[in-house]
Amino acid sequence: MTDLITLTSPQSAAAEAYHSLRTNIGFSSLEKPLKTLLITSADPDTDKSSSLANLAIAMAEAGDTVIIVDGDLRRPQQHEIFDLDNQQGVTTWLTENEAVSLQPTEVNGLTVLTAGPSVANPVGLLSTKRLTDLLDRLTDQADYILCDAPPLLSVTDSALWASAVDGVVLLVNAGGTKRDHAQRAKAILEKVHAHVVGAVLLNAEQDAAMFGYDG
Repeated sequence: MTDLITLTSPQSAAAEAYHSLRTNIGFSSLEKPLKTLLITSADPDTDKSSSLANLAIAMAEAGDTVIIVDGDLRRPQQHEIFDLDNQQGVTTWLTENEAVSLQPTEVNGLTVLTAGPSVANPVGLLSTKRLTDLLDRLTDQADYILCDAPPLLSVTDSALWASAVDGVVLLVNAGGTKRDHAQRAKAILEKVHAHVVGAVLLNAEQDAAMFGYDG
């Protein structure tokens, strides 16, 4: 399993930030159900996949059942992060229209639907209806379904995922993501009428005074 801060340093400020994000998503769900969430970024330099994995772990540790769906069919990472087999997954489901078994992880309550074998034209498999059908089959199996997908400005895949989920969390890299790129990503989400839950700033400088309380 890839080094994940929520597991290796659970008392760290970074791990606490993921738990805070989990709490904020929970409060957002009070106004509008947020069972299926897309976690994505504007640009490829933002580490969206490990961020999603850390958020999923934080949710599972809080007692939620969580399914990660690796919808990044171009550069899938979740099977590598959790050291899982990738012989079948999302691409298998979409091409054969058959359910694929979820794979358990070392974290109780957290399972993964990997991306599956690579295909020549990933976006050709995707449509809002197909993705909605896939997610509908999973919704009874978990409290939250977190979807990974390519960066919004790279290809159209994320826009299709965004139109199929209950909400979108946009990751922004401090000092890395350009302002105009973040604005363009936001415009893409608005165009497909996605519900943007919020933006998360990664790699920001930490204020030690904010994390100095020990229980």
